[in-house]
Amino acid sequence: MVTISKMSEHILCSLSFVTTNNTNTNLQTLLKLIENTSNKSIIVAPEVCLTGFDYENFEAAADFTAKAMTEIKKVSFDKIIIMSVIEKRDGKFYNFVKVIHNGEVVHERAKAKLFRFGAEDQYFQEGNSQSVQIIEVDGVKIGILICFELRFKDLWQKLEGADVIAVPAWWGVLRTLHFKTLTQALAIMNQCYVIASDSLHEECTKISTIINPLGEIFLNENGPCLEIAYQKKEIALMRRYMDVGIG
Repeated sequence: MVTISKMSEHILCSLSFVTTNNTNTNLQTLLKLIENTSNKSIIVAPEVCLTGFDYENFEAAADFTAKAMTEIKKVSFDKIIIMSVIEKRDGKFYNFVKVIHNGEVVHERAKAKLFRFGAEDQYFQEGNSQSVQIIEVDGVKIGILICFELRFKDLWQKLEGADVIAVPAWWGVLRTLHFKTLTQALAIMNQCYVIASDSLHEECTKISTIINPLGEIFLNENGPCLEIAYQKKEIALMRRYMDVGIG
């Protein structure tokens, strides 16, 4: 587990917006939403929200990522931003999740479980499941599951003990029930907060949700940002009340 900085209270935020065919428009939408969030926000954006899965334009998407990261770092002071982007490294394309805080990328890893029904494996290089881990940023223990990774119970176990689990997603609308059920079960099983952000793209569930350690679901009512207060004591109380061995 990697420690970044000190303990403090935060606001949890799940973003919700449409990824268009214009990457600059998508970036400006994201920047505006981030700027409108409170200080001390932990912000989760939909999977590859800047470009979508534009397989025919991966080179351009990867080139745009560098520009976008420069701009996103500028609005990350006193905030924690969790999002995924397309990057090219050593001639191969990856879906990298990034954690940006105080002007720096403090954590990144490549998506470890690719969605083969969507042909992701034909375009992306798969990451290593060993890189799925809890990190600590500004006193909060954070885990991340990228979309399809939500279905793998061995990855859930790697995140046992997290305070917050972020799920940036591009989840198919035909499997909406699965997304609802798995995100709620993840919060209940790990007795933690789950912040899930799915795209508003027509093929997706359009679900933006935060689930607390009791398993209570808070849904975004068609707004751009769902916010609730992060309360560390809720995690401690739940883990004492229903002791299943999570420290």
